[in-house]
Amino acid sequence: MLDFTPIMRSYTAGRLRQHLLYIDHADSVQQGQLVKLIERASLTEIGRHYDFSSIRTYRQFASTVPLYRYEDLRPQIMRMVDGEKDVLWPGRCINFAQSSGTSDGKSKYIPITPESFRLNHYRGATDVVAHYLNLVPDSRIFSGKGFILGGSFANELKLKPGVRVGDLSANLIENINPVVNMFRVPGKKVALMQDWSQKLPALVEASIGKDVTNISGVPSWFLTVIKRVLERTGASCIHEVWPHLEVFFHGGIAFAPYRAQYEQLCDMSRMHFLDTYNASEGFFAVQSSWDTTAMLLLLDAGVFFEFLPIEDSGSLHPEVYPIWEIEQGRTYELVITACNGLWRYRIGDTVTIEQLNPVKIKIAGRTRSFINAFGEELMVYNADHAIAEAQRVTGAQVLNYTAAPVYAAEGRKGRHQWLIEFAKPPRSLDQFADALDASLRAVNSDYDAKRSGDIFLDRPAIVEARVGLFDEWLARDGGKLGGQRKIPRLSNDMLILNRSMPPGK
Repeated sequence: MLDFTPIMRSYTAGRLRQHLLYIDHADSVQQGQLVKLIERASLTEIGRHYDFSSIRTYRQFASTVPLYRYEDLRPQIMRMVDGEKDVLWPGRCINFAQSSGTSDGKSKYIPITPESFRLNHYRGATDVVAHYLNLVPDSRIFSGKGFILGGSFANELKLKPGVRVGDLSANLIENINPVVNMFRVPGKKVALMQDWSQKLPALVEASIGKDVTNISGVPSWFLTVIKRVLERTGASCIHEVWPHLEVFFHGGIAFAPYRAQYEQLCDMSRMHFLDTYNASEGFFAVQSSWDTTAMLLLLDAGVFFEFLPIEDSGSLHPEVYPIWEIEQGRTYELVITACNGLWRYRIGDTVTIEQLNPVKIKIAGRTRSFINAFGEELMVYNADHAIAEAQRVTGAQVLNYTAAPVYAAEGRKGRHQWLIEFAKPPRSLDQFADALDASLRAVNSDYDAKRSGDIFLDRPAIVEARVGLFDEWLARDGGKLGGQRKIPRLSNDMLILNRSMPPGK
């Protein structure tokens, strides 16, 4: 295959020049985005409701339009899913990214409008390539194929003709410029398969023998694929299979817990890792330097950003700041207004401002207790429901619990470890684990996808705590026993669980 990298380097150079404006003109760049968004949506239902045509400044916008969570917008979004046009964004939206994480339902459906494809998601992908090529002058990534690991479309919904609901990656693959297919594997048929027990071996076969130069996806998922490729080929290093592999563009979940495993499977003299922030709600940031993993916030990609101080997240009327008023080192809840029809939308992510001029961020976490170590987005309300259902099925009674992820190691897949204090233990911890697992799969589509075929995530492991352990932990940890503080139900690390774990577990 010819090397098209020089052509792409020339094509993306313009984006790098535009990003230089971020250094001294972040305020004007962002205000320009806000004006375009308001003008574009002035004749929509929400635009008429808030009289967008009369809004001229950010302060007018912020004082007129309230902050929204998904629960607040669900009725309008479901009308869009049902085919209505001009609700939150002009025209009819036919693509929606499915994700879990709300308190009022199993899934949420994020609109992906034609503008958000063009101005945000695909532009963000171009920006990733632009910064990578700038960082690696001798790159040849377009001399071979990009291995893009994606999800699939949902089939449990009754949808209007032409409407597609599924993973963000499935929507992106479905609507990508056909020219891009020259440079990627697998083909669309394999990429969009739903059954992972069939999809995984198909992915392996589709990639073996191809000149893969770059890979893109969620770290936990791709680790499983790489291990299967190595098993299939008998190789010990992925560069024995793909000798020209040079970069992993990763996102979705934290890479740090997986980095050591990737380093063991790669020839690190040839490999780079680049972090991205590409959520269902938008493509927001990309790592632009090897000096830090902090990511450059993309200010001209169809999104207007606001920042809510994390300490005020629970306030009924929090103060929210535009980009020209934020402070370095401070952590904020991210609020977006975007060309997908999300207006002053609290996406639930928190970011720390690592640098100003240009603004670089690190993802700090979620605003609520959760586990997202493998892309499963497990929320406390999922866990509470599942615990209740497992008690019903097994006849057990639970006093307290906490859970955290255990990462894959020594031939074992990743899993969730649950430390549970029972008032009445189940006859079988395995039966309880099965019931817990089944309920989690029923209420959380992302967890269900990761558990599919026991490929990425193993069944939960239950550790029985002795009676009184959690009370002792609360009393020991800052005298919280009897107060308003509660046991953290879910955590993305083992710190809390390890401090509570019975000896020898």
